[in-house]
Amino acid sequence: MAKVTDFRARWHTYYSEKRIVHQWRQVDLLKGLPVNRVLEVGPYLGLVTAMFASAGYQVTTLDMEAASQGIGASAHIQADITAVPPEQLAGHDVAVCCEILEHIDWNQVDGALERLIASGIPWLILSVPYEGFQFGFSLYLNRFEVRLASFLRKLRFLKTFKIKGDSSDWEPHKWEIGYRGYPLKALRRKVEAAGYSIEQQTFTSGCRSVFLVCRNRAAQALAST
Repeated sequence: MAKVTDFRARWHTYYSEKRIVHQWRQVDLLKGLPVNRVLEVGPYLGLVTAMFASAGYQVTTLDMEAASQGIGASAHIQADITAVPPEQLAGHDVAVCCEILEHIDWNQVDGALERLIASGIPWLILSVPYEGFQFGFSLYLNRFEVRLASFLRKLRFLKTFKIKGDSSDWEPHKWEIGYRGYPLKALRRKVEAAGYSIEQQTFTSGCRSVFLVCRNRAAQALAST
């Protein structure tokens, strides 16, 4: 029972109101794509896994942990995205790699993307934290309650990103887009150099992330022959 209570506490702490739009967006971005078999990289506590399954997708999770905590996964691959053999990932229609790459050293991101390309998976949905200039404001009002929220991000490009914690651990962010040396165009260059074409770029305001919908150029060329 203690294990269940601990998991529940972590679930409620992580899936906050501001974050939930980020989880929903991962599923929503699939609705226009010709995909069914989803490879979810880094499922963490499993909410997105459950949503994929609820929406009718066949989900395989990939994580360094021995088993996925998500309800709804049909299979699980225990592996590190920076070292997994590409053939172990083959057979899926889309890889969803959201809020994962920032945990990897910036210079290792290229290798992770190249492994995904080499797997032959036709589509990639990725997201990373976005700290470029942005402003958001919302107001909810009725006769019983008032809720006000706002945020402002500016001048991050003048600041050096500082890793919070031991840089050798997986958990801390190693970089975030918007800080000095990490412009969005640099991430886009990495994605395109790996072999993807970027079909869509969008942002979430609650969790302040940038999403890229990417197509594997080699897989696309092979499918058209």
